[in-house]
Parts: sequence; structure tokens; C-alpha cells
Amino acid sequence: MAVVLGGGQFRYEAQDNWAKLPDGWALGEVAAVAVDDRDRVYVFNRGPHPMVVFDRDGGFLASWGEDLFKWPHGLHIGPDQSIYCTDEGNHVVCKCSLDGKLLLRIGTPGEPAPRMSGKPFNRCTHTALSPQGDIYVTDGYGNAAVHKYSPDGKWLMSWGAPGADKGQFNLPHNIACDADGYVYVADRENHRIQIFDGNGRYEGQWNNLHRPSAMFMTAGPCPLCLVGELAPYLPVNRETPNLGPRITILQNGEMVGRLNSTGGPGTGTGQFTSPHGIAMDSHGDLYIGEVTLSSWPSLFPGTPKPTHLNSLRKLRRLPAEAA
Repeated sequence: MAVVLGGGQFRYEAQDNWAKLPDGWALGEVAAVAVDDRDRVYVFNRGPHPMVVFDRDGGFLASWGEDLFKWPHGLHIGPDQSIYCTDEGNHVVCKCSLDGKLLLRIGTPGEPAPRMSGKPFNRCTHTALSPQGDIYVTDGYGNAAVHKYSPDGKWLMSWGAPGADKGQFNLPHNIACDADGYVYVADRENHRIQIFDGNGRYEGQWNNLHRPSAMFMTAGPCPLCLVGELAPYLPVNRETPNLGPRITILQNGEMVGRLNSTGGPGTGTGQFTSPHGIAMDSHGDLYIGEVTLSSWPSLFPGTPKPTHLNSLRKLRRLPAEAA
């Protein structure tokens, strides 16, 4: 029986075991996902083959990055179809061709900036492009900053500091840019998305989110923003309902749809553990990457990990329900 998530205009059928890997292969935790202009799906994972490429039906196409990445985290594809790969473990951002050729590296592999110094990078998390092609990088696990670079990788400016005030961050985990040049930062542990102009001036924020982790923004005017929210990890609220994990769909900061994990966190069909990456293809189908191994001890303390952990999910867009 099909498992359907969401409602109204945003209904999706969960499709498990969508990806077909070569015999003997397995994906590691899927930190991020991206889709190119031919609907090929790029899966940035923490297994032996860091970048695995599928067609939209799940057929295996290619893999690369085995000698390039240490600990994958963020991924997005620019308008010119270059792919930007944020390597948290190496403290670098790599711009690559879609077949894996390194075109630009920002940062020095294995040489992090001092922790919480505001200087790039210490465990950077994600990238976005301005309409002019400038590169924004969230620097989140060992820093609390956003860095701006020219298209050729020249540092232009940085902003942010640790804290919870406007313009401060408590784990800037993801970033997106809209067609007007506004910059959206998923400020995960402050439970908000902050909005800035292209030079880091605070413009506002979206609240009422629980640990926003993944983020995907559609193109064009009045974009949709899909946010992967994590579940609580603290003993005091770990089993509190209606906090995640889930996918929330926003427009102009207002919720227009929500995909809840069926029956709470889990690994079954229609369930999430930790939606860490989101991408959408031209048909409106969603691809969700999860860091299930990392989140399992916090979600289910004392419970052995299952032998099969699904870290990549496809949600097929269904027609809207009749009004």
C-alpha cells in the first residue's frame, strides 16, 4: 500500500529502495543531494564512493570523488551546471564539473581556521550563489559565520559571530540565495532562518522552525523554500511530538505544506530520521538525504542500530487534492 505524505497542493508518495547500486556497493550517510538540468541526481555521501550519480528512475550512472573528499556535507549545482561540494572534513569548498573534474578549490585541505575565529573555514557546511555568481559559504560547526567570495574564489567579506542576536549564528548549517539576491541562512540551533542582503545586512528572519538543517529554494519569483527539520535530541524533549523530523514547505516565510515522518522518527517507508539534504527535479519529485548513522544514538539511545539504514529517499509528487 502506498504511503502518502503531506496534503493539499503538496502530496508525495514515498518511494523506498529507489536507487539501484552496483552489486556489493552501499551508500554511506547521505549528507546532500543535487539535481542537474537533465534530472540526474547527485548523491554526496560518506561512503567509499563520495559522489554517486543516478538517473531519475534510480539507475546508476557514475561515481567520482574517491580521492577528493574527506567528509561530505553540502552540495548545490549552479546555473552553469558546475557543482559546488562543501567538504566539512577537509575545511574546503570544491567547484567541480559534473563528471568530477576539479575546477576551483576554496580553502586549504586539512588546514582549518582557528575555532570561532570568524575566519574561513572551520568545518564549513554549505554554499549558495548570488545572481551575479558570487559564492556564499556557511561556516558552521567550528565557526559562526558566512563568507562571500567572487566567482573566481577571491575572498570579499565575512559576517556573523556566535550568539542568538540578529546577525549572529548558532550553527549556520545551510544557505540559499533567491533571484533578488537575498541570502537565507538556516541558523540551526537558533531554530530560525535569517535573511540578509548580499552584503550581510540583516533583513529579517523566519521563526517557528525546529532545528532547520536541510534547505532547498526553488527558482523564480515567490520561491518555495523546503526545510528539513531535525527532531529533538535532549532527554527532556526527545519524545515530544510535532517537533520533527519533517519537511516544512514555506512561501514568504509562511508554512504552505508539511511532510511529517509517519509515526515519529524511524527508518520505515514514509519516515525520516534526519533530513540533512533536499533537492527537487523538474517533475517536482523530492530527493532526501539523511545522516542516519550520526543521528541514531541521539534519537534512540541504547537501541542497537538496525542492519539496514536508508539514507536516501525519493518522494514522488502527486496531483493536488480536490478542494
